[in-house]
Amino acid sequence: MLKIFKYLNNSILAILLIIILLVLQAICDLSLPEYTSKIVNVGIQQEGIENACPNLIRVSEMDKVLLLTEKGDKILENFTLSGDEIYRLNKVDKETLDELNEIFSKALFLIYSINASAESGAEGFEKIKGQLPEGFTYLNQDAFEILRNIPDEKRIEFLIAIYQQIEEGMSEAVIEQIAMQVVKSEYEAIGIDTDKMQINYIVNSGVQMLGIALASMALAILVTLISARVAAKLAKNLRSKVFKKVVKFSNKEFEEFSTASLITRSTNDIQQIQLMLTMLFRIVVYSPIIGIGAFLKVLNSNSEMEWILALAIVAIFSLVITLFIIAMPKFKKMQTLIDRVNLVAREILTGLPVIRAFANRKHEEKRFDKANIDLTKTNLFVNRAMAFMMPTMAFIMNGVSILIIWVGSSKIDQGMIQVGDMMAFIQYSMQMMMSFLMISMISILLPRASVSAKRILEVLDTKNSIKDPKDPKKFDSDKKGYLEFRDVYFRYHNAQEDVLSNVSFIAKPGETTAIIGSTGSGKSTLVNLIPRFFDVTGGKILVNGVDIREVTQYDLREKIGFVPQKGVLFSGTIESNIKYGNVNLSDEEMKKIAHISQSEDFINEKENKYQDEIAQGGNNVSGGQKQRLAIARAIAKNPEIYVFDDSFSALDYKTDMELRKALKEETHDSTVIIVAQRISTILHAEQIVVLDEGRVCGIGTHKELMESCPVYSDIALSQLSKEELE
Repeated sequence: MLKIFKYLNNSILAILLIIILLVLQAICDLSLPEYTSKIVNVGIQQEGIENACPNLIRVSEMDKVLLLTEKGDKILENFTLSGDEIYRLNKVDKETLDELNEIFSKALFLIYSINASAESGAEGFEKIKGQLPEGFTYLNQDAFEILRNIPDEKRIEFLIAIYQQIEEGMSEAVIEQIAMQVVKSEYEAIGIDTDKMQINYIVNSGVQMLGIALASMALAILVTLISARVAAKLAKNLRSKVFKKVVKFSNKEFEEFSTASLITRSTNDIQQIQLMLTMLFRIVVYSPIIGIGAFLKVLNSNSEMEWILALAIVAIFSLVITLFIIAMPKFKKMQTLIDRVNLVAREILTGLPVIRAFANRKHEEKRFDKANIDLTKTNLFVNRAMAFMMPTMAFIMNGVSILIIWVGSSKIDQGMIQVGDMMAFIQYSMQMMMSFLMISMISILLPRASVSAKRILEVLDTKNSIKDPKDPKKFDSDKKGYLEFRDVYFRYHNAQEDVLSNVSFIAKPGETTAIIGSTGSGKSTLVNLIPRFFDVTGGKILVNGVDIREVTQYDLREKIGFVPQKGVLFSGTIESNIKYGNVNLSDEEMKKIAHISQSEDFINEKENKYQDEIAQGGNNVSGGQKQRLAIARAIAKNPEIYVFDDSFSALDYKTDMELRKALKEETHDSTVIIVAQRISTILHAEQIVVLDEGRVCGIGTHKELMESCPVYSDIALSQLSKEELE
């Protein structure tokens, strides 16, 4: 799978942008639980009051605070006394504000305790009275008045002791909550509308939260858009590279990959990688960021509920590993089964006339059903495994939420955390578990994409058996059209014997060289060597005096007009098929070529003439018409060498004779190679090469071979009488 990423070189900037956007999105998503916590804790429970350190405080209350702390100087240096007998908090940094919050929360809690409880106040008064100097008299029992008369050293010792008792008996959260209530009472005494303050805080926090959520949504959409474009671009490049690679394949490579498999690799396999890549950017990059961030937030919460997350992670990984072990083999098998379905479907559709002719439809239906059922069963198994995973994950996540609420409610009751903190903890926990879930999903889906990547790389990494030379030569213009086989040997890949052995002959321009022999003698193999569909395994083939392996395949094939044994037409029009060999062909030249190839009559019978549609593979024309259009395509190229591989077999005798006569006039300066089964087609050839079991057993004219070559005479006499041959 990693090797596929090298094809993303052109998308480096887009990938970097995706990573940056995902980091920003993670920051937005991780900040949302904090806002939830603030709205609940500060906006609802604390009624919009954020700090124990008040922004405004009366002189009378400030005096009480100064009595109940040893850090009075720290307080006074950060407050300014205004003319209305109110202290105002100066602009301070976060570190200073945190320190002031700690000082005020303890002092205000003690003020609340002294003022709110008669029993606690009396007890506190007795303790304070014990700190008075000997002989000191007092006129009332006001605790704050008494504290003013205690020496500073005794007062500080007393405060240290009382605060130590408070910290041991009360949680920090409870102390802060009570301090906030004192601050609220102070604001109300000053005349501040605390209800409006609360509403403003909730609205402002909600608006900020909404803005962050919208920003996160916009970033997610942008990331998805860019990821989809990058994945689509990779898929486009891979399809292009696979297609260009396959186009360069020789017949040897096509023996290694079936047509159905190559189609699957070019479509379904690349689509699997595209889908995976779209998810990969979002999940592989985003999930670790959000997971680690949520985990750190949980650790910093001091909620002592981290063990719940550890339990959840163990449960998730146990589930994923189980499914991974069960589903992995099926994912690997999936693409092979798709290949099989494509192969069977292609064979059936291609061979439909034969299937009908032999009344074998039931057999083919069973064959397709078997391939289809095998794929369906595997798909169902995988989908059921995935369907089982999702509700199980939902059960784990909901169970974790219930456990957090159960444990968290106890801690709220003890004053260890607040409701908003528990809600934030649940959200962070869900974020962390979702990140693990998404990574787990990728780990399950990745094998299928990995198999697809491997199959694509098999095609791209295949070394072509036929390559262009590093320093190609140019053809000799003085030997235009000369074709020579010099001691040529050929053996198919992994074959035990040579198909052609010691084949030597020369074909000259202006002459027709015919190749004839019994079935399996190597005629088609011989002509397939001329355009380098295969490379010789011994000897050499020369065109215009140059070994064809020393020139580029393009230059070689530009000089050859090849008509295969099975005529192949492309979807389009009659015109596009004739001009396939020469796109610059004029309409007049096209009609002339149609006349030479004996295609003119049936073309004129068509409703749209040359614009009449040709179906895929030429299925809407007869075999003879297909051959004639294939011949017209070769003539349009006007090559130096014509190669006709039994290209007249579907023509009747009259059409064959007229076509060869017209062709002779058209190709008088070119070299013509004809492979034929019918003696009548090659009777007048200047040179006939007779093959027998891959060897040349005779070369000459028809008359010479009738006298000197028994193989040729036997073939000739099996088709025509002596009188016809003479």
